[in-house]
Amino acid sequence: MLRRDPTRIELRPEDLADFESAKEQYLETMGAKARSQHAFKAATTNPPPTPADADLIKRNTSGSSTGSSSQHKNTPLDPIHVAYQERKGKNTKDRTSQLNKTTSTRKLTTMATRFRSSFRLVSRHASLGAQTLNRTVTLGARAYLSTSSPTLRAAAPHGEIEFTADTFPHMKRNSAFKKLSDEDIAYFRTILAPSGITQDEEDLHVFNSDWLRKYRGQSKLVLKPASTEQVSKILKYCHDNRLAVVPQGGNTGLVGGSVPVFDEIVVSMANMNSVRSFDKVSGALVCDAGSILEVLDKYLEERGYIMPLDLGAKGSCHIGGNVSTNAGGLRLLRYGSLHGTVLGLEVVLPDGTILDNLSTLRKDNTGYDLKQLFIGSEGTLGIVTGVSILAPKRSKAVNVALLGLNTFDQVQATFKRSKDELCEILSAFEFWDQAAIKLVKEHLVAGANDPLESEHRFYVLIETSGSNKEHDDEKLNQYLEGLLTDDVVQDGVVAQDSTQIQNLWAIREGIPEACSKAGAVYKYDISMPVPVLYQAVEDMQDHLTKKGAFGAGKLFSSVIGYGHVGDGNLHLNVAARDYSPKAMDLIEPYVFEWTAKHAGSISAEHGLGVSKNNHLHYSKSPSMIHLMKRFKNLIDPHGIMNPYKFLPDN
Repeated sequence: MLRRDPTRIELRPEDLADFESAKEQYLETMGAKARSQHAFKAATTNPPPTPADADLIKRNTSGSSTGSSSQHKNTPLDPIHVAYQERKGKNTKDRTSQLNKTTSTRKLTTMATRFRSSFRLVSRHASLGAQTLNRTVTLGARAYLSTSSPTLRAAAPHGEIEFTADTFPHMKRNSAFKKLSDEDIAYFRTILAPSGITQDEEDLHVFNSDWLRKYRGQSKLVLKPASTEQVSKILKYCHDNRLAVVPQGGNTGLVGGSVPVFDEIVVSMANMNSVRSFDKVSGALVCDAGSILEVLDKYLEERGYIMPLDLGAKGSCHIGGNVSTNAGGLRLLRYGSLHGTVLGLEVVLPDGTILDNLSTLRKDNTGYDLKQLFIGSEGTLGIVTGVSILAPKRSKAVNVALLGLNTFDQVQATFKRSKDELCEILSAFEFWDQAAIKLVKEHLVAGANDPLESEHRFYVLIETSGSNKEHDDEKLNQYLEGLLTDDVVQDGVVAQDSTQIQNLWAIREGIPEACSKAGAVYKYDISMPVPVLYQAVEDMQDHLTKKGAFGAGKLFSSVIGYGHVGDGNLHLNVAARDYSPKAMDLIEPYVFEWTAKHAGSISAEHGLGVSKNNHLHYSKSPSMIHLMKRFKNLIDPHGIMNPYKFLPDN
């Protein structure tokens, strides 16, 4: 039973009278103050009337009034202020209309032609095993990274990339691991077809090195199983004979996690690329781990669905590798991480045991959710051979806008307003700085002009996706109009068709490759609270400058920042003259200490691999690391799965 709080004072009628009197006095005082401020503002900030305003001023001083209340009728109008406000409103409306129609069409039509001739268009025959797509999948501008695929990249002379073991001299080969023998190879030949075994030194090179040309292993054997049973036999033999193994997907990683360190056997999943089933009602897709992300997305597109994951490397990366690294990507803001969209996994454990958990259920509350243990484990606990993932319906209406801004505070304001005003249709919010667009123009689109009319310190790409184009267009237009009116955004273009959408996205997705072409690049993938996101870039540049290592002719030439504002994820790239211990020592551990100081993570989505495993303590407590090692020792007691990576050496 509710009772009145005896400590509260009951309001009396005379109190209400006093309140009304005080209210009237307050409003009168504030009204006088407001009128005074208005007169000052009109005298100091309003521009003088133009000849076009003469008629408007005359109309507003002729005694006619459009107000409906007596208050409005009795309040004299400020003719200069009225003329200015009407002209300002007209200019704002015209300016927004120009953004959405004339300017964007003109700029983007020119840009689309330029980018169509500048970016490579790659065709890849998409084989999906039992459900083969009898056509060629043409990859547009968004698949530029497909050249990083081991099947397409030309082998480079061995001397161009230093061995990882030499780059990290503290690493020593585990003497408990057996060295590969002819007897071992003979056994693998009883399991796999001749095409499933690679030993040629030149062919091995593309499996031994990463696309950044930063890491290089010394494997003498690549195995390409075509079924889960073959993977099981391979791992059981390696487990029994203490042969170290490195699982490899599309080899598009950035931390050296998918290439050997010493002479580990590479198990490539490229031959396991079939779609096993698809439920067109629930959207549950079950496929092999070696299926290319781009191909899966094309498969789903024909059925009205979409992959919940999107990456710049989608033309090469495998879904199994995406799961094993818990890849984030460009759609995480809309669809969440793989921890939420993956429904089930099929995993072969180090001893050959097949863990069949390919559930398509969205709700299953029985026992431990074991699949979560393998998502993001980077192949250290087993090899993912099958994936069940929930595919959302593909949006019928997609819009993309590219905006130019002057400060990161404006970037934050733009993001906050996008959540408020675009809400349910907001699907991506990306940003990059001026240094990033400069590299894209220099190394990917030589001689190209900025898509916007002038250069800006920051750029924001916004994507919306929904089911009603008219509704989405109206929301986006109102949102952009508000940004322009309030001077949050200085310039912008809106894509008018799918080609222009691809070309705008190609700028964002071209940044990683452009950075790699600028020379040696140290890449850091960190997450932190959004307000300090770009401070990491500025502080890194200040740090290197104070060390006398930044600027023209110095060791470091540029510090680039770009990433996913919606996820609090910054891709911090530091371009250097070369990879060297001196350069590494100037960046690390400073970047990790800075991240820990600001309550961030040293790896938001790229993983740990061989480059960050010994820095895990900056993001995880000793007790958490200890528990991780216990899991590793329990599932992989011989330590054969992707050794020397992920967890600290000691």
